[in-house]
Amino acid sequence: MIDSADVKALKDHVLGPRYELSLAFVSSRVSRELNRLYRHKDKPANILSFPLTDTDGEILMVEALITQEAEKLGWKPTDYTIFLFIHGLLHLKGYAHGSKMEHEEQVLAKFFTQHVQKHHRRIRHRDSNYKVGGLRVGRRT
Repeated sequence: MIDSADVKALKDHVLGPRYELSLAFVSSRVSRELNRLYRHKDKPANILSFPLTDTDGEILMVEALITQEAEKLGWKPTDYTIFLFIHGLLHLKGYAHGSKMEHEEQVLAKFFTQHVQKHHRRIRHRDSNYKVGGLRVGRRT
């Protein structure tokens, strides 16, 4: 769904090459449990970001939910995944939802994919592991 080279390039650009990031694709059930526990929302989230230290964090994504949302929005699932990954990275960098975060999303999305930048206005915010450089990627159920 998202190329590991793109993931690493985005991670390095936003958080720096020394930042250790774990990216995992999880089930809707796992996402819902974590979203309920940490955000007090009883529904699965398409993406969750967890800063662990100043130089270490984790992003969890739900592929099935992302694919459904992408279809509803008329996006390619890969482009929407990249957009959401950018969103998660910015949260790890300390951004909160708002105009500054949306501006940064647009800048990064334009840099990494034309389609995401073009359609950004339509969005309003609402397993084994392997390591690629400073990035751990995997799936969890």
